[in-house]
Amino acid sequence: MSRISGPSGVPGLSGLSGLFGASGPSWRRAGLTGLLCAVAVLLFSAFVVQPFLIPSGSMEPTLQVGDRVLVNKLAYRSDTGPERGDVVVFDGTGSFVQEPPEENPVIGLLHGAAAALGLAEPAETDFVKRVVGVGGDRVVCCDKGGRVEVNGRAVDERRYLYPGDTPSRVPFDIVVPRGTLWVMGDHRANSRDSRDHLGDPGGGMVPVDKVVGRADWIGWPLGRLSSLEHSDAFRDVPAPGIHDAPAPGLQDVPAPDGAHG
Repeated sequence: MSRISGPSGVPGLSGLSGLFGASGPSWRRAGLTGLLCAVAVLLFSAFVVQPFLIPSGSMEPTLQVGDRVLVNKLAYRSDTGPERGDVVVFDGTGSFVQEPPEENPVIGLLHGAAAALGLAEPAETDFVKRVVGVGGDRVVCCDKGGRVEVNGRAVDERRYLYPGDTPSRVPFDIVVPRGTLWVMGDHRANSRDSRDHLGDPGGGMVPVDKVVGRADWIGWPLGRLSSLEHSDAFRDVPAPGIHDAPAPGLQDVPAPDGAHG
């Protein structure tokens, strides 16, 4: 019986080379290509646009549970900061929630990567809300018509508020410190937002440097694929000026139990 011998005289070597020689580099190339693509996607997500899974109904009807919004991380890289009406994603650590406990670093890394790709729910410290007041603004709830006032101008929010919701059932009268934002969910009766933290350190204000980016598009599901138009509800609001002091006590009124879900 004849035997197959490779160039070195080792039986079967040429056969094994023929079996694995061509496919080995091919698999390595495919693996390397996949790794480079994954790194490119993660870098793009980290610095340019990040998918963000909507986990709750606090921004209904604008954003639905399960939507994947695409957050533009370059929106505020210039001198222009968040504007009234913008829908923003931000880190609520120190303003909405306390510092979370440390978790297993491997689990944290895997969850962070999945969340960065919009495949897992965001961290408990991440929030998405609408900007209602920027630094220097005086925001008051509410006028005789039940509308929120910004710098003395009533704002008509009916276009994006959840049907049947009032602008707020919690009275407040605050001046937004420079470098911070006053934010609220569109589903006011089901949103825990700046109103719920009036009595906390920081008074419910979100530091601008905690903003991750502006939600500009809904990328998934395909049936909801669309851009998020900038609201013109605040177009007639005057620039911040010299405001009277907030009415005594109103800025510290806590939200009634269950008011925001």
